[in-house]
Amino acid sequence: MATTKEYKDFILEQLNLLDNINCRAMMGEYLLYYNDILFGGIYDNNLLVKIVNGNEKYNMQNQIPYEGAKPMYLVDDIDNKEILREIVIETCKDLLIKKR
Repeated sequence: MATTKEYKDFILEQLNLLDNINCRAMMGEYLLYYNDILFGGIYDNNLLVKIVNGNEKYNMQNQIPYEGAKPMYLVDDIDNKEILREIVIETCKDLLIKKR
Protein backbone atom coordinates (compact mmCIF):
# COMPACT_ATOMS: atom_id res chain seq x y z
CA MET A 1 0.00 0.00 0.00
CA ALA A 2 1.39 3.39 -0.96
CA THR A 3 1.15 6.51 1.17
CA THR A 4 -1.70 8.85 0.29
CA LYS A 5 -1.06 12.44 -0.75
CA GLU A 6 -3.41 13.57 2.04
CA TYR A 7 -1.34 11.80 4.71
CA LYS A 8 1.89 13.21 3.26
CA ASP A 9 0.40 16.72 3.32
CA PHE A 10 -0.75 16.19 6.92
CA ILE A 11 2.75 15.12 8.04
CA LEU A 12 4.32 18.12 6.31
CA GLU A 13 1.84 20.39 8.09
CA GLN A 14 2.77 18.76 11.41
CA LEU A 15 6.45 19.46 10.67
CA ASN A 16 5.84 23.16 9.92
CA LEU A 17 7.68 24.27 13.08
CA LEU A 18 10.87 23.40 11.21
CA ASP A 19 12.30 25.39 8.32
CA ASN A 20 14.02 23.57 5.48
CA ILE A 21 11.89 20.42 5.47
CA ASN A 22 11.88 18.78 2.06
CA CYS A 23 9.93 15.80 0.82
CA ARG A 24 10.79 13.66 -2.20
CA ALA A 25 8.55 11.03 -3.75
CA MET A 26 10.11 7.58 -3.99
CA MET A 27 8.17 4.60 -5.40
CA GLY A 28 4.82 5.58 -3.86
CA GLU A 29 6.36 6.65 -0.57
CA TYR A 30 8.15 9.83 0.57
CA LEU A 31 11.65 10.56 1.86
CA LEU A 32 11.98 13.39 4.39
CA TYR A 33 14.93 15.75 4.69
CA TYR A 34 15.76 18.46 7.20
CA ASN A 35 18.56 20.84 6.18
CA ASP A 36 19.42 18.34 3.41
CA ILE A 37 19.82 15.47 5.90
CA LEU A 38 17.71 12.39 5.14
CA PHE A 39 16.15 11.64 8.53
CA GLY A 40 13.19 9.45 7.69
CA GLY A 41 10.21 8.93 5.49
CA ILE A 42 6.53 8.28 5.15
CA TYR A 43 5.82 4.62 4.40
CA ASP A 44 2.33 3.10 4.18
CA ASN A 45 0.85 6.16 5.92
CA ASN A 46 3.32 5.94 8.81
CA LEU A 47 6.01 8.43 9.79
CA LEU A 48 9.34 6.66 10.36
CA VAL A 49 12.70 8.11 11.40
CA LYS A 50 16.17 6.62 11.35
CA ILE A 51 17.35 5.00 14.57
CA VAL A 52 20.12 7.00 16.29
CA ASN A 53 21.25 7.35 19.90
CA GLY A 54 19.66 10.79 20.26
CA ASN A 55 16.11 9.64 19.56
CA GLU A 56 16.11 6.48 21.72
CA LYS A 57 14.72 8.50 24.64
CA TYR A 58 11.36 8.84 22.87
CA ASN A 59 10.66 5.09 23.28
CA MET A 60 9.40 4.54 19.75
CA GLN A 61 8.74 1.12 18.28
CA ASN A 62 10.89 -0.44 15.57
CA GLN A 63 9.28 -0.93 12.20
CA ILE A 64 10.61 -2.16 8.86
CA PRO A 65 9.57 0.34 6.15
CA TYR A 66 9.83 -2.18 3.31
CA GLU A 67 11.28 -5.63 2.70
CA GLY A 68 15.05 -5.66 2.99
CA ALA A 69 15.30 -2.28 4.73
CA LYS A 70 16.91 -1.52 8.07
CA PRO A 71 14.51 -1.00 10.99
CA MET A 72 13.39 2.54 11.70
CA TYR A 73 11.43 4.12 14.53
CA LEU A 74 7.68 4.56 14.12
CA VAL A 75 6.60 8.02 15.29
CA ASP A 76 3.15 7.41 16.72
CA ASP A 77 2.58 10.80 18.41
CA ILE A 78 2.20 12.74 15.17
CA ASP A 79 -0.30 15.19 16.65
CA ASN A 80 2.30 16.79 18.95
CA LYS A 81 4.22 19.25 16.76
CA GLU A 82 6.71 20.11 19.53
CA ILE A 83 7.70 16.47 20.05
CA LEU A 84 7.96 15.94 16.29
CA ARG A 85 10.25 18.95 16.07
CA GLU A 86 12.47 17.57 18.86
CA ILE A 87 12.62 14.11 17.30
CA VAL A 88 13.68 15.49 13.91
CA ILE A 89 16.31 17.80 15.41
CA GLU A 90 17.77 15.06 17.64
CA THR A 91 17.81 12.57 14.77
CA CYS A 92 19.51 14.96 12.35
CA LYS A 93 22.04 16.07 14.95
CA ASP A 94 23.20 12.48 15.39
CA LEU A 95 23.11 11.77 11.65
CA LEU A 96 25.30 14.80 11.01
CA ILE A 97 27.82 13.56 13.60
CA LYS A 98 27.84 10.08 11.99
CA LYS A 99 28.32 11.64 8.55
CA ARG A 100 31.48 13.47 9.64
